Amino acid sequence: MPSCFTLDSASDDGRSTAQGQGWPAGVGGFLSSFFSAGAARADGGKPSPDWDAHGLAASALPVPLSRLDGKKRYKVSDLTFLNRRTRAAAAAEAPLFDALRPGGVYTRAQLRNELDALATSGMFDHVTLQTKPKPDGTLGLTVSYAETEWPEVEHFKCINVGGPMARPDGDELELDDDMTARERMEHLRRQEREYQQLVRRAKPCVLPEKLQRELQGMVKRQRKVSSGLLKRMAGRIERWYHDEGFHCAQVVSYHGNLDAGEVVCEVVEGDITKVEYQFLDKLGNVVDGNTSIPLIDKELPQQLRPGHIYNNGAGKQALKNIDSLGLFSTIEVQPRPDETNQGGVIVAIKLKEHDPKSAQGITDWSIVPGSQGRPTLASIQPGGTVSFEHRNICGLKRSLIGSVTSSNLLNPEDDLSFKLEYAHPYLDGIDNLSRNRTFKISCFNSRKLSPIFVAGPNMYEAPPIWVDRTGFKANITESFTKQSKFTYGLVMEEITTRDENNNICTHGSRQLPSGALSMIGPPTTLSGTGVDRMAFLQANITRDNTEFVNGATIGDRCIFQMDQGLGIGSKNPFFNRRQLTVTKFINLNKQEKGSRKPPPAILALHGRYAGCVGDLPSYDAFALGGPHSVRGYGMGELGASRNLLEVATELSVPITVKNRHTQVYAFAEHGTDLGNSKDVKGNPTEFFRRVGHGSSYGVGVKLGAVRAEYAVDHNAGTGAFLRFCERF
Repeated sequence: MPSCFTLDSASDDGRSTAQGQGWPAGVGGFLSSFFSAGAARADGGKPSPDWDAHGLAASALPVPLSRLDGKKRYKVSDLTFLNRRTRAAAAAEAPLFDALRPGGVYTRAQLRNELDALATSGMFDHVTLQTKPKPDGTLGLTVSYAETEWPEVEHFKCINVGGPMARPDGDELELDDDMTARERMEHLRRQEREYQQLVRRAKPCVLPEKLQRELQGMVKRQRKVSSGLLKRMAGRIERWYHDEGFHCAQVVSYHGNLDAGEVVCEVVEGDITKVEYQFLDKLGNVVDGNTSIPLIDKELPQQLRPGHIYNNGAGKQALKNIDSLGLFSTIEVQPRPDETNQGGVIVAIKLKEHDPKSAQGITDWSIVPGSQGRPTLASIQPGGTVSFEHRNICGLKRSLIGSVTSSNLLNPEDDLSFKLEYAHPYLDGIDNLSRNRTFKISCFNSRKLSPIFVAGPNMYEAPPIWVDRTGFKANITESFTKQSKFTYGLVMEEITTRDENNNICTHGSRQLPSGALSMIGPPTTLSGTGVDRMAFLQANITRDNTEFVNGATIGDRCIFQMDQGLGIGSKNPFFNRRQLTVTKFINLNKQEKGSRKPPPAILALHGRYAGCVGDLPSYDAFALGGPHSVRGYGMGELGASRNLLEVATELSVPITVKNRHTQVYAFAEHGTDLGNSKDVKGNPTEFFRRVGHGSSYGVGVKLGAVRAEYAVDHNAGTGAFLRFCERF
């Protein structure tokens, strides 16, 4: 509620004086412009660093502001605040005068405006400004004041006056000099009633009760509430808001009811009134975007929607969520004041989109020995990959991705793999908040070296067998939370086993001591022809709560997968395969995140179980051994089984090398076929002289994204240096 003030331009003793007259006692409004002093300045811009000498005779007597040259810029070298009530310098209370600073440069108009602002702020009953010329051409200023006090205040309340809430019209009406005393009193009472209605309609602040009790205690202890106390309380309130991420919140005013002994703190907390989206081109110009706005809006946290208070944490979460769409090269979240709503905030989200279409080709060369054992020009094989991508189809993040790869472009039919995938997110509609499902359909052809038909450690190398898969896959992925998802679908494929000459191979083989090959090994396919066709359902549940802390993984991850044969295909395969993998990363020293902090010490515990009942082709048996099974052994070196169990543990400790943080680690692992190797058709474990179980241990160091380690094969007692990516 406004106060009326009178201003005297200057007095004969060289002091510029301002006096304030508040509401009569018992009416109720005070300090309505407490935080709006800056608004009263006509030209209160920042002073220039250049200044002019005052040109006055140095004197101990004060000089009135009217004698200062209006065109000069005066440097204030000495600034003193004098409290009239205590008759002492008030350095501790100088923050009340945050517009004046020692060393500042001001014009006469700026000094006059500062005096006017102090007088109209409601903080002081009387303010004077004394200027004293200094011999060095600067001015000394003494601000003498009597701080306003309000007695018998016992209660404190904090309200949020932001958003569409408006002050009653009576707040802007001035008292008319022609009013009678009765009319004046009636006018003031009407203003008080309207203000009380505004307070009752106001939203409560989000300040915790503990802080509100602390502020209430400050008021009760003082009883006489002063401007300085209110200023300190405002600082405490704003500090809490900013510490909690509410950077748009601020204290705008204090009001009170002296009859009720109550002080009311008015706060604007930064209520979000609108969210705007802007698409920018590469030059930063605003353009029409391709992406659907509801798709982006779906990724906004609830705390960043209209009606909530803007919080920096919610803004960062919005950045992370929108970036996870993979559609934008640049994302900015910028809050700005809403000019149409007091304390309101408009959240502007600025986006630069990736090019929706892209294509690239990658070539590589492999050198193959010729007939003389040396590479020739004809034997140099060019290979490569051609890929294309069309993402964000219809602006709904739908994508079409394709790639073709061959290691020999001169004869691509010898080794050609391809993949074509279409992804259709938001299967249930963008507006459906209860479900988030993505449909994918793909056609593929792949070739991998089988780890099932490999020789054991005590025999000659076995001829390699390649497994070609060509097929079709359709599945739906449903996200329950950011950490949990469920994928289910249908797989139909044709599997062909081939030897190193690309011929269809029906049985595994091994080399005899005589050098001849034994061709009576385990059958490579279920049908026995080297070609299988089958259809099965596949489901996968993943729960991943891991996160990176300074480059190290902590948390836990659990994956369960099941394949169910439908009895469709070669020999009517009917089976059930399942796998369960559980990994836990324990932060041993509770290291917190930080850009320059070392990674934490991590204890990793890992376990994997796999099993199968029903028809099982050899190429789908579970291989034991290898960098992602039991380290220290080759791929499938320990055996192939219907069931297996793996356990592993790894202790990782951070070290610093040349001011760079890295990790050294030690590990131990064990794997077993649970005695089920013999149940695989043809018993490849026995045929290739593998033991079916094994342990290993070793040490290593992380080198960026890769590892270098020394692992000991516990079965043979020998060790070897290895280098590969993350184990778990």
